[in-house]
This record gives sequence, structure tokens and C-alpha cells, in this order.
Amino acid sequence: MKVSHFAFLLLAISTINAQDIIELPYNKIDDVVWENNEKEYYSNIWQTQVVTNVSVPTMQVFRPSAEKNTGTAVIIAPGGGLYAHSIESEGNLVAKWLAEKGITGFVLKYRLVPTGEDGVADITALAQANPQKIGEEVAKIIPYSIQDGLNAISYVRENVATYAIDPTKIGFMGFSAGGAVTMGVSYNYTISNRPDFLVPVYAWTDAMPVQTPKDDAPPMLVICASDDPLGLAKGSIELYSSMLEIGKPVGLHMYSKGGHGFGMRKNGLPSDNWIERFYDWSLVEGITKKKTP
Repeated sequence: MKVSHFAFLLLAISTINAQDIIELPYNKIDDVVWENNEKEYYSNIWQTQVVTNVSVPTMQVFRPSAEKNTGTAVIIAPGGGLYAHSIESEGNLVAKWLAEKGITGFVLKYRLVPTGEDGVADITALAQANPQKIGEEVAKIIPYSIQDGLNAISYVRENVATYAIDPTKIGFMGFSAGGAVTMGVSYNYTISNRPDFLVPVYAWTDAMPVQTPKDDAPPMLVICASDDPLGLAKGSIELYSSMLEIGKPVGLHMYSKGGHGFGMRKNGLPSDNWIERFYDWSLVEGITKKKTP
């Protein structure tokens, strides 16, 4: 009886966990082949957990308790140069923090450039030997990564009843390459997959240059550090200015120090608290609300 009960419990747990992973619709890319399977591992180079070789877009859901749920949702696109997802620091830990504030987090694994067994090692080597090759490979994939982002918004909006989400409070947050996907989403949405707010965090504006925002562009909060070694502060300011110039709601947190890829890491700097500043902004803009005990 004890063994049977334990087996049943394991089955129930695995079923619950499986329900937290959503496979998004996608079209096959004819001229791109993934020879290696999707892989999650700890990268010694980046000192964090990563995922590579994503060929099928999925989302993992992090739900707040019913008592805390505010009805707000954020789709989170991790960074990694489109060669990897920094899945923990710029994904799962973000979603867990938001869930504690009553915000449902959806960590998006959008499609990535096909790589060898260690995508982080691949992009690191190319950055030294042939950086132009990175741009060429990213250009092949990023339109599909953006479509994955748009499909993620569509999915959440179509399933608001399942997750107790307000269909007018679905946002999109992305880091670095995920920030480029965020920008791509902001320039390509339709009525059905329009995000209700946008949070590009040290967005890779080289991969997705700043454009004139749409007439109905949603509120945006731009986050970056002046000492970003990839030079992304300038692009973040340009992104902020593009919204300001047409009178759209926009905020900017530009930290003097923070570098690139700070995510949820603790570096003993003010940039450690960027997510709290996002939360402050979300309250002021009416994007979410505090739940009274």
C-alpha cells in the first residue's frame, strides 16, 4: 500500500509539473536545422544556469497564490545572445519574485540559434574570432523568436480564465537578447497580441534597432547601466527618447554601475534592486496593485 501510494503521489506531482509547461504554436524554419536537442546545464563561463538549442518554443508558468493574485501577468524573455537562455537569473528567479507580489510569471523559451553541446562556449569563441558571424546567425532566428513572443501574448490572453489574469494587464519583459525580442514584439503586435506594458532590460539594440513606436504603444520602463560593456546604454536612452518624443508613458532607470547581465544577481550595487523599481513603476501606472493582507 505504501509503495502504491508513493507511486501515485509521484504521478500526481509529475502531472502537475507537466501542466506548468506550455508548448506554443510555431512554424518550421525551412533553412535552419537543430542537430542537438534542447539542453539545460550550468555554464561555468557565465556562472549561471542556461538553456541552449531551443527549437520548440515553450513557457513555464509561475503562479501566485489565490490570496496574492493581482490579475497581472508578465511574460519573461531571458537573454543570452540568442545562443542561450540565462534561464535562472533572467527567468525563473524573476518569475518567482513577481509571484510573491501576486503577479503571474510566464518564462518564455523562445527559439535560439542552433549550436553545439555548449552554446555559451560557441558564442564566446565567436565573439573573439568572428563576431560578424553572431549577427548573421541571429538575423536568421530573431524574426521567429519575436513571433514566439507574440504567440506567448496570444496564449496568455486566450487563457486568462485559467490563470485568473486581467486581459488588459499582460506585459512583456526581456533581458539583453530577450530585450531585443521585447522590442520586436513592440513593433509587430496586432490588436489581439498587443502587450499592455513593456520592460526592456539592457535591451540588445544592435540586434533590434530602435524604431518609431506604434501610435497605440503601451507604457514602457527601460532599464540599463551606463557602464554596460556592450555599449547598450546609448540604445536604451534612444529607446526611452523614442517613446518620450511622441508623448507615450515611459520611464527610465539608468544605473551608473551594473555592467551587463545583472538580472537577479546580487552584486552589492543599486542595480540589484531594479525589480523593486519595476514594481514601484507598475503600481504608479496602475499595471498592478498591492494586495491587502
